[in-house]
Amino acid sequence: MKKLSFLLMFLLVTCITASAQKATADKAANIIIVSIDGLRWHEVFQGAEKALILNKRYNSQDSVQRIKKYWSEDQQERRAKLMPFVWSIFAKDGQLYGNRDLGSPVNVKNPYWFSYPGRSENLTGYADPKVNSNDYPDNPNKNVLEFIDQQKGYKGKVVAFASWDAVARIINRNRNGIMVNNPFEDIKGDNLTEAEKLANEIQHYEPQIWGDGERLDATTYALAKSYIKAKHPKVVYLDLADTDDHAHGGNYDLYLDAIHNIDAMISSLWNYMQKDSFYKNNTTIIVMPDHGRGEGKQWTSHGASIPHANDTWLMAMGPKIKPLGEVKNNGQIYQDQYAKTIAKLLGFNFTSVNPIGAVIGSIAQ
Repeated sequence: MKKLSFLLMFLLVTCITASAQKATADKAANIIIVSIDGLRWHEVFQGAEKALILNKRYNSQDSVQRIKKYWSEDQQERRAKLMPFVWSIFAKDGQLYGNRDLGSPVNVKNPYWFSYPGRSENLTGYADPKVNSNDYPDNPNKNVLEFIDQQKGYKGKVVAFASWDAVARIINRNRNGIMVNNPFEDIKGDNLTEAEKLANEIQHYEPQIWGDGERLDATTYALAKSYIKAKHPKVVYLDLADTDDHAHGGNYDLYLDAIHNIDAMISSLWNYMQKDSFYKNNTTIIVMPDHGRGEGKQWTSHGASIPHANDTWLMAMGPKIKPLGEVKNNGQIYQDQYAKTIAKLLGFNFTSVNPIGAVIGSIAQ
């Protein structure tokens, strides 16, 4: 009888433990959101474009070296050369949307097709027609980051690191108090790690090639990763911008380098998280642009007057996300769906006074 009671107790505890583990596995406790300014779907899914990589007008440095590094006649090999992490890990364990050759359209819904409105749409779930300028003041619309920050267990654990100073206005840190580390702002606090101190220091030595309001992505990444390792935030918004700046400058070689470097940054961050018990097996990563770019000679530009600058893409990977790889014929996806989807991945229902996009069901069921 005692043996039977012990066996029943053992089975009960085992079932309870299994249920708890399943509940944990079904819910991503942490999420990393990476925004890549103005990265076209063409380079993500097709790799370097031959007409541009061979055009001396768009290559400021050694084009032979770039061709060797990024070019292949085979499209799958070519895109893997440019973004090896995306095509070895995301393509195997996650989901990729936006390859129009496979019937996978992703678009902005706002009518402007540039940076502030695109990022605002991504984070608020609302393509606000009043948000019509990169100089727009503090965003009046509620965003998913501040919503998550208000949920139990997340207060003070939602942070953002940005290469462009408008991000503080887009997130509206003056209203919600979220820690947004803007260009050339130091990480604050007592007992900073040596990595955080060094990241703080070196950002003031970098060349300000984009002007006062922007810093290089490598510096933004160093600040973000040093903070992540030291403080273990649960939600991180990492906003990178070198791609857009190099594209506007007409430097296709440097644009490709920026894409390749960002892929490597995401790889390094993800690999670290798979070794850290705080993040391992309970962290989701979402990667997205804010807008697209034109084609042919218009690849340097975007905005409502540039055809196809509203064509974008989306990647997602994590414990709740089915490994569908490169998704085909998925139907139309809009960027106003990202905010509600991000919240759903954490087990929350993001609502707003504004009409916001629906959850992307294939990502967050």
